Amino acid sequence: MSNRCLIDTILIGRSPAIEGIRRSILALADTPVSVLIVGETGTGKELVAHYLHAHSSNRTGNFVALNCGGLPEGLFESEVFGHEPGAFTGAIRRRIGRIEHAQKGTLFLDEIESMPCDQQVKLLRVLQEQKFERLGSNTPISVDCRVVAAAKHDLGELSRQNRFRDDLYYRLNVVPLEVPPLRDRREDIPLLFAHFVIQASLRFGRDAPIISNAQLEELLAHDWPGNVRELQNVASRFVLGVSCPTLISRQPFKAAASLSAQIRQFERCLIKHELRKQNGCVAAASQALGLPKTTLYEKIRKHHIAAEHLET
Repeated sequence: MSNRCLIDTILIGRSPAIEGIRRSILALADTPVSVLIVGETGTGKELVAHYLHAHSSNRTGNFVALNCGGLPEGLFESEVFGHEPGAFTGAIRRRIGRIEHAQKGTLFLDEIESMPCDQQVKLLRVLQEQKFERLGSNTPISVDCRVVAAAKHDLGELSRQNRFRDDLYYRLNVVPLEVPPLRDRREDIPLLFAHFVIQASLRFGRDAPIISNAQLEELLAHDWPGNVRELQNVASRFVLGVSCPTLISRQPFKAAASLSAQIRQFERCLIKHELRKQNGCVAAASQALGLPKTTLYEKIRKHHIAAEHLET
C-alpha cells in the first residue's frame, strides 16, 4: 500500500475511545470477521472502515463503498451482483457488481439501517451462502470479501422493533465498533483541527494561519453537532479567512507556523481548558486527559501555565 493511502487512513486522536478503536482494528485486521461500525453522522465511520482495510495485509483487493439508502429498488441486484449481456432491456455488456469488485478486499455498507427489507433478504442470502450469481447467469461466484457495515442508529433496537432483520443484524454484528461523537472526545479537537488546517492549506494553496488562544477555547467549548465533518468545514473556512459562527473571535490571523508549533499551542490551550473545567484539580484533569499526574505537571511547567489555573 502506498504512503499516500496510509496517510489518508490515519485515525487521529489520543482519546481513550480512539486508542481503543485502533487497538481493536489491529487485533482483528487479518481475520475475515464482519464488523459493524456505529456512530452519529460525521464521526468518521467510513474512515474507520478504511483504516481497517488499510491494515489488513491479507485484504489485497479493493475497498468498495455502497450507500444502502441511495440505491433504487430496481437497480439493487444489478448494482450489487452485476449482470450479463441481455439480462434485461438495455443490458448490452457485462457489468461487474459491487460484491465482485470487492473480492479479496472490503465491502463497506454505509447507512445499512436504511436498506429496504427485501434487499436485506437478498444480502443475507449472499452472506450466508458465500456465493451469488450475476443477473442473467446461472453460474455461482464465491464471495471472498470482508463485510463492514456502518449505522447511525442502534441496529439491535431497530431489530427489536421489527424495523431491521435480526438475522442480518447478527450476521453483521460479529465485532461492533462504536465511534464516539466529537463532544465526547474534546481532547482530540486540537490534533484534528491542526490536521485539517494543514490539509486545507495544501488544497487551497494558502499559508496555514495560527489560531489564537481565544479561538481554540471556542473550538473546545463548541458542542459539534456535525462532529468531525463540521470541524473539517470550520478548518477550511479558517484557512480561507471566511467568517465562521463557531469561531466568534475576530482576532487577525498571524503568520503561518510549523505544525509542531501549532500542536504545542493547541496542547497548552487544551490543558488550560481542562484545568479550568476541573476547577484547577490536576488529578481530575489528568484523568480526563488520559495523562499520568507527573506527565501533566511536566507539561504545565513546560507550557508556563500560571498558578491561577491550579487549585490551591
